[in-house]
Amino acid sequence: MSAFHWEIQLVSMVVATACALPGTFLVLRKMAMMSDAISHAILPGIVIGFFLTENLSSPLLILGGAVAGLLTVALVEWIRKTDRVREDAAIGLVFSTLFALGVLMIAQFANDVHLDIDAVLLGELAFVPFDRLMLFGRDLGPQALYATGIVGLLCAGFILLFYKELKLATFDSALCATLGFLPGVLHYSLMGLVSMTAVAAFDAVGSILVIALMVGPPASAYLMTHQLSKMILYSIILAILAAISGYWAAYLLDASIAGCMATMVGVEFAVLFCVAPHQGLLVAWKRRRHQRWAFAIKMLVIHLLQHEDTPESEQECRVDHLQDHLAWEQPFAEGVVARALSRKLIRSVGEYLELTPSGRNLAHQAMVHV
Repeated sequence: MSAFHWEIQLVSMVVATACALPGTFLVLRKMAMMSDAISHAILPGIVIGFFLTENLSSPLLILGGAVAGLLTVALVEWIRKTDRVREDAAIGLVFSTLFALGVLMIAQFANDVHLDIDAVLLGELAFVPFDRLMLFGRDLGPQALYATGIVGLLCAGFILLFYKELKLATFDSALCATLGFLPGVLHYSLMGLVSMTAVAAFDAVGSILVIALMVGPPASAYLMTHQLSKMILYSIILAILAAISGYWAAYLLDASIAGCMATMVGVEFAVLFCVAPHQGLLVAWKRRRHQRWAFAIKMLVIHLLQHEDTPESEQECRVDHLQDHLAWEQPFAEGVVARALSRKLIRSVGEYLELTPSGRNLAHQAMVHV
């Protein structure tokens, strides 16, 4: 395997990490679609930055994209506060308008420049190794590695420096403001980092993969834990796994690298959505099944307690009578009785059922909580 293959994977891992860091807070703030808006709306900022520098590698393009991203956030907030339209509609209006403006600017003034709309949307990681960073005649590797790496370090540094403040602003912005931590400044700083990440990554991976990596891994991590520090860590790990597995899927299928990576992000979420330890569908199904049996056992011991030492006990405490009185089907009734017997809540005396002391206690507790 050539060095180019390793460089593509390394760049994709760095991009995945850079996207997962701010993406975690976007998901927790219920602003996941803001990543979509920003990743599209940064286009006019990039174009203006190119007009000023005439250099696609200039850091001013990242600055221009960041400014455009902040403008997007500010416009969305302003429209939302008018109470004329909802936030989702405001996001759709702003980002589609700014993105269309960027497309028009490219079509009108930059037709002869390698600033391609398809590359903005889809990217092409296969070309990353050909755009090298040369310093004093030495080849230091792909430029995208350094651009996204620097932005990733900025994101990591910002989160480490303001971790407590970000955590407080994310979960209780009112308390954050009361304590004087300026949640508005934190919000716009975070959005600026999202914009810079999107600009740094768009040429290599395209805006679609940026959105997938910002939203998918944090959403998957949220299914695994509700602890912020662990969620950030899991988001990074899942993003890197999606990048690596997506690359090899593209290699084997001879398909789009960015497309396969975005697909693996979706596959990760689908798997965890089913088997996550706390919120997965399988765990939820097991929990509901357990609750159904537990509730049925409580109904059984309450039924036996109510008819204990009464003239009707010979009839009501028969196993075959449970189907009539509690409207249970025979297999289910037998299953409830078997579980109650295994837990020593009842005992069988011929065809009749009797409560044990522990079963009687359970029935009294259940009746108290009804």
